[in-house]
Amino acid sequence: MLAGKNKDAMNRTYRLILALVIMASSLPGFGVRAQASEARQQLLATVHVHSSASTGELTVEALAERAEELGLDALILTDNFSLRYEYGLWPLPGLLKQQVSFPSVLEYGIERYLDEISAAQSRHPKLIILPGVEVAPYYYWTGSILERTLTMHNAQRNLLVIGLTKPDDYRSLPASGNPSSYTFDWRGAMNGVPMLLAIPAVWLWRPFRRDPDRRSLRRAIACVLIVLAVALVANAWPLSQPAFSSYDDRLGYRPYQALIDDVRAKGGLVFWSMTEARDFHEYAAGPLGTVTVKTEPHLESLLQTTGYTGFGGLYQDGRTGVKPGELWDRLLQLPTSEKRSSPVLIGELAFHGFTDAGKDLHRLVTVLWVKERTAAGLLEALQSGHSYAVGDGDQHVQLRLDEFQVVCHGGTRSASVGDKLDPGGARDLMIRLSVTAADRGRHPVKVRVIRSGQILTQLAGQTPFRIDWPDTHAPIAERMTYRVEITGSGELLSNPIVVEPILPLKAMS
Repeated sequence: MLAGKNKDAMNRTYRLILALVIMASSLPGFGVRAQASEARQQLLATVHVHSSASTGELTVEALAERAEELGLDALILTDNFSLRYEYGLWPLPGLLKQQVSFPSVLEYGIERYLDEISAAQSRHPKLIILPGVEVAPYYYWTGSILERTLTMHNAQRNLLVIGLTKPDDYRSLPASGNPSSYTFDWRGAMNGVPMLLAIPAVWLWRPFRRDPDRRSLRRAIACVLIVLAVALVANAWPLSQPAFSSYDDRLGYRPYQALIDDVRAKGGLVFWSMTEARDFHEYAAGPLGTVTVKTEPHLESLLQTTGYTGFGGLYQDGRTGVKPGELWDRLLQLPTSEKRSSPVLIGELAFHGFTDAGKDLHRLVTVLWVKERTAAGLLEALQSGHSYAVGDGDQHVQLRLDEFQVVCHGGTRSASVGDKLDPGGARDLMIRLSVTAADRGRHPVKVRVIRSGQILTQLAGQTPFRIDWPDTHAPIAERMTYRVEITGSGELLSNPIVVEPILPLKAMS
């Protein structure tokens, strides 16, 4: 009898718990939080890798094998698209010119490059391999050979183009050294004008009965005209012209914007690469003598161009633009539009081979929260900013951001990296953070939570590290961005969580 009553009580308790779960799941925020954790999975991707198709040491196949050996999920190749340079001497720069080229996708063959990637992908189905190229759309010359000041600028002002799969999409990329992208315009028409010199040359060549004694002189002049016409046309050949001349130093960011717009129109992603890196060296260029080649840091490119997907914010060089309150944070606070969206941060390894000191494919990765384990899922996460960048420290310890959320309404509403949170009138914003080490060990970490460019809190501890930190002073009626910067054992930079303005009490009434 007693056992039967206990059983009935247990059944009632079970039904009550079940009813509470069903009721909670019907709340708007409850489903959002559960979906955020279940719908996306973390993938480790190495971005900015060169193969032997351009300036790398390893073949695509060898890179894929190494990536699988290291437990990576994705390999994003960005081989040099074009490394063709030339300088022409006045007055016939098209004929009297010095050319130099280095291994690149254009030299290797676009179809051959894409076929190699496709073949490697078929042999390594567990690894996602994305094709891409590193493009310097434009370089220009200053200085003089006679004064020994000849300088080539911006040969390393690069953008990473990712996700294009058709050979024609690459073939038409507007970039210096890519003749397939050149167009015939009024300049080409003007370059063809010297062909008209053939008309008086033919007229002078024909015999004149009235003046036979001057036939030799006339024909000599005709020969001169023909030679001049051929030389001028050959100097301008092909008559099609690059959109931007390498002898014009007044173009600013127009060539770069043209590339960004072209890639976007083709459905690809484009990232500014290593904007604070500096390149400076001298090159022995034969008859040109010693040429200075330099590219200055160009962080302002993030402000001077629009429509790009993001930028390399973590790489092996000094960086100031990602510090709290600096350019990236200022860009994140700008109103978004079709032309200017918030730039996504990625990590750039810039891997060419094992001769690079201390580099291997897993030393610096971009961790992506993807909806599906496919190339399309990877590209979606890259574009939307559901990601963070993380690099090894001196002890080769790499951190993992297991959870980073902003929650409100008692935890029933939440948003993770790359998402937006609409708090309504909630005043109980909470930062939920969980950090571990890849080796599951205990390692020191320093955590900075950054809200709209301001350091909200600084915390220190050891992995595994977890906090629930209330933001009790969040501003009202102001759009906010939350991101984290973690150091101590390597370095980790997250993309932001966007929080829409908290509604004032008057607006809610």
